Amino acid sequence: MHTTDDWITTPLTGDLLRGALDLERTEHGLLPHRLPASARAQNTDGQLAMAESQPSGVRLVLRTRATALELDTLPTKRSYVGAPPRPEGVYELLVDGRPSGRGTVAGGNILTIDMTTGTTDVERGPVGTLRFADLPEGDKDIEIWLPHNETTELVALRANAPVAPVPDHGRRVWLHHGSSISHGSDAAGPTTTWPALAATLGGVELVNLGLAGSALLDPFTARAMRDTPADLISLKIGINVVNADLMRLRAFGPAVHGFLDTVRDGHPTVPLLVVSPILCPVHEDTPGPLAPDFSGAAEGRMSWVATGDPAERASGKLTLNVIRDELARIVAQRSATDPHLYYLDGRELYGEADTAELPLPDGLHPDAATHRRMGERFAERAFADQGAFSG
Repeated sequence: MHTTDDWITTPLTGDLLRGALDLERTEHGLLPHRLPASARAQNTDGQLAMAESQPSGVRLVLRTRATALELDTLPTKRSYVGAPPRPEGVYELLVDGRPSGRGTVAGGNILTIDMTTGTTDVERGPVGTLRFADLPEGDKDIEIWLPHNETTELVALRANAPVAPVPDHGRRVWLHHGSSISHGSDAAGPTTTWPALAATLGGVELVNLGLAGSALLDPFTARAMRDTPADLISLKIGINVVNADLMRLRAFGPAVHGFLDTVRDGHPTVPLLVVSPILCPVHEDTPGPLAPDFSGAAEGRMSWVATGDPAERASGKLTLNVIRDELARIVAQRSATDPHLYYLDGRELYGEADTAELPLPDGLHPDAATHRRMGERFAERAFADQGAFSG
């Protein structure tokens, strides 16, 4: 049993963190961001502000001989009016790359969201503590993956031995952008979102710009990707554009070209994989906007429905099938002069045959088993021989 006298407090600095594009000093400590300050300054959408502050793929990485450590954090937990309670955010521990523990942090702020009115309210709460004990003796590399779906301010790190940054192992960096499905939606934990699983299988370092509800071809996101060092890049585009009923086909094609142009300004020859949407029956041929369905709330269920009219496709409204066709066309056109540009139909990750076995529980988001299937399939298609990332 270690007393408080054993603890060594280590300052929380950027060299102990991976997967974040920016770190903000707050009154409590350090808040990881997945978009830089320049992008955040151009955003007025509360959904995106919440999503980019949730540290999907962000992890503390350190080398130590410690057998016990503590992390103080201030989480911001979400509550949706009329919806079932959300599970606590999960922290996952890896020791020398092996899963070695998981935990949650009590306390924190509570953000209450009313999706019918668009209003929010924050109830302030206390800092909480995560503790991992009985770690193996001797030098080891420790990773603490932060909750993928819970804004987390890092307050203090303590251990019963000195802590140092982990040297760069020279692994390739994979920069990925997508929707809530890439963010992690209903994955079991931060290391088992489909991009995290694929990164582990591919032996790469993940920077995950999966932004729930916010893969909307924003120019500031493209510039963030342009300016982020990366060896591999993927863009999973489409579902949020349909959900939000954001644009028509006339605007979508040029917006995709513009996004790709900006990314290519900073990464002219990096393998760049464009991934179309996975199968989502509610939006395959029905346009948005998307709306919540609370009819099953009493039984602990919530689902989503598309409210558009399929006939409106004739006037340029977008559906997932329309978007897949347009993305395939754009990649085919551009790849004639860009030999490092690739296309993957998202239905190869989750398609028609999967819906009977693993239906989307709320009609939109994959569950934990589907995240695992998608991660394995992406690794097989992207990182294996002849894949876009196989080099």
